[in-house]
Formats: sequence, C-alpha cells, structure tokens
Amino acid sequence: MKQRHIFGDVFALESIVACFVFAIVLLLFGYALIRRRAGRRFTASPKAERPRLEAYYVGVLAAFVVFLVSWTAWQNHREHRPPAAEPVRVDVTGFQWCWQFSYPQSPERRSVLANCQGDNLPTLVVPTGRPVQVRLTSHDVIHSFWVPQLRYKMDAFPNHVNTFTFRLDHKGRWLGKCAEFCGERHYAMHFWVKAVSPEEYDRFLHGQASGGGGAAA
Repeated sequence: MKQRHIFGDVFALESIVACFVFAIVLLLFGYALIRRRAGRRFTASPKAERPRLEAYYVGVLAAFVVFLVSWTAWQNHREHRPPAAEPVRVDVTGFQWCWQFSYPQSPERRSVLANCQGDNLPTLVVPTGRPVQVRLTSHDVIHSFWVPQLRYKMDAFPNHVNTFTFRLDHKGRWLGKCAEFCGERHYAMHFWVKAVSPEEYDRFLHGQASGGGGAAA
C-alpha cells in the first residue's frame, strides 16, 4: 500500500542519517581514546573560543535538520494529498470495550456493531481503489484506533472528532486494536479492516452482503 511505502522511505532515510551521525561520533570517540591510551600529552589551547569551527558545526547540524524536516514534510504531503474523488465516509466510535462503524452515505445509514467478545468482532468494510475518510470519536474514555499492518494509528477522544483519509489498492483483511489503555477489557478491543471490490462494497451498503461482522443496524 502507498502509505506503507512512504513510511518505509522516510524511516529508511532517517535511519541512514542516524547511523551516519552515530558512526562519525563513534570514530571521533575511538580516535580520542586511542590517542589517550598511547600516552600522548596534550596542551590545552589558549583560545577560549573557536568561532569558525563552531560555525561549521552549527551549519552542518542545521543542514541536517532542515533536510530531514523538509523531506518528512514532503513525504507527508504525498500521503495526505486531497483526494481527487469524493471519499467514502465512515464514522468510527470507540466505546468500552468495542467499536461501532457507521456509513452515513449508505441509503439505509448502515451501521456495524459488536461486543468484541470471542469472535464477535466488528469489521470495517471499505472499497479498494477509493479514498476512505475516517471520522473518529469516543463514547466514553480515550481509545486509540490502531491497525499495525497498515501503520495507521489515531486517538479517539470523547466529544471530539479526529479525521484521516487512506486508500487500499487491493483486497485483504487486517486486524486492528485499541492502543490506549481504556479499562478492564482493553486487551480484547479488536476489530477487522476488510477491503473489498467497489461492487461488493455497494452490495454491502445496500445490505445485500453481511461481510461487516458484528450486527448490522
């Protein structure tokens, strides 16, 4: 998926930069330690400051910071570009201790509800190839909507709506969890995200296919 690819690019570059800086610091430390153990005596410099050296040091650090911030912002812009088509909207509500998925664009305003006990998990059904806008809130305490394999995680707050948009390009099913401790049965607050073809999604919206797990309202 595009989002995972972008995350991988950003993480790989930042890891390379971090390793490079760590290697430079380690080499300088090793060089100083070897010279110290060789018994060489050093004379303290009479200069209290070295403006040119400090300017180089600050300049290099500033260049690294500007590059990393600019690169990350650009990649983030690529991931969150305004969708060309009207997104599919899903209202997600977390509660102790499960989830409700509502589809306000459905002719019957379809809703999927479960209790997250045993295999009774709700399924967030979305179409492939189309942007999906998730509007996330909570009925009681703070929860967190987390799909590890898709690398999506956002907190759900009471009396507040958080929004993000994503797109899945192929069919599949992924397990989601609550990533914010929310009480006694937090450990079981799981759900599924299921991507289906646009045709199957339309049938789902019209109540012709159950595929949403839990109880449809």
